[in-house]
Amino acid sequence: MHHGFWGWVFIGLIAGWLGGKITRGKGFGLIADIFLGLVGAVVGGWIFGKLGVEFYGFVGSLAAATVGALVLVAIGRLFTGARNP
Repeated sequence: MHHGFWGWVFIGLIAGWLGGKITRGKGFGLIADIFLGLVGAVVGGWIFGKLGVEFYGFVGSLAAATVGALVLVAIGRLFTGARNP
């Protein structure tokens, strides 16, 4: 799916925020959450591709980015020692 630059920033923002909330934390801050969401979009797309899961449109891109952000948030918390409240 091809989104413009601002579309991916918007998806990254939402996916990063969702990743922080789903893992019951406050995230790593706005900029870090956006970054995790943007990189998470790539990671999530790769994971979905390896699993044979196809995604379409905004919702599919958001789902893939959120899965990727969750993976990155979990990895980030392993390295930073952050704990869930």
